[in-house]
Amino acid sequence: MERRPRVRWHHAAADLADFAIVSWAANPARVAALLPDGFEPDVREGVTPVSLVAFRDHRFHFRFAPPAALSTGQVNYRTYVRHAGQSGVWFFGTSLGSRLVHLPATLWKMPWYHERVEVRATWEGDEARTWRLRTHGDWGAAGVTLRGMGRPQPLPPGFTTADEVSRILTDPALGWYARRDGSGVGRYSVWHEPLVLEEAEVQSAHSQVFTDLGLITPGQAPCHAGLQRHSVFDIHTPPRRQSPL
Repeated sequence: MERRPRVRWHHAAADLADFAIVSWAANPARVAALLPDGFEPDVREGVTPVSLVAFRDHRFHFRFAPPAALSTGQVNYRTYVRHAGQSGVWFFGTSLGSRLVHLPATLWKMPWYHERVEVRATWEGDEARTWRLRTHGDWGAAGVTLRGMGRPQPLPPGFTTADEVSRILTDPALGWYARRDGSGVGRYSVWHEPLVLEEAEVQSAHSQVFTDLGLITPGQAPCHAGLQRHSVFDIHTPPRRQSPL
């Protein structure tokens, strides 16, 4: 992870609790078909990971304002890409369990959707005993049940070093998305201390988003999953429009 960028008054921050990354192996050609020109999928041993990233969002606030009394579930759907010599994530969309979803959707044209999102977990110290996601909505219905394994997550298939996993999979700094009004590609960045994920056993998992996009098949099992009890994120708002589609 790169050195923390200077915090500016217009940036935002949030405490993320009960954090999980659940990844499936997707066909790179199917991923590439969903990306705009200039973006290419990151391919590992013939597949491209696509990930559901879920957590409970606490105390989200802009630096110029006090923390909001907010605790809501959030799910991000992403894949891993390269663009103009940089690596980062491509966001297919986000489910948020709060009407504040209209802020990023309206102001920044981000593909965010208001849905009922429930994230529940039990912990012993920093080790997860149970973790569960349930999302209900027209766009992003999902259900995942995990069990913490009490040991660090091993290197996922196709990755050779922990630094590579951090840079590409767990701690990417850059993200892009297709603006909802069709006016181009948005770009934003985040920063956080490197995640130290606990390996998780997947007991059940389904994702309407990835299934509807044709990236996974119904019943396809994830290839790896990890958990972390808490992390603090800097979000470098506002996102910028980078290029036309």
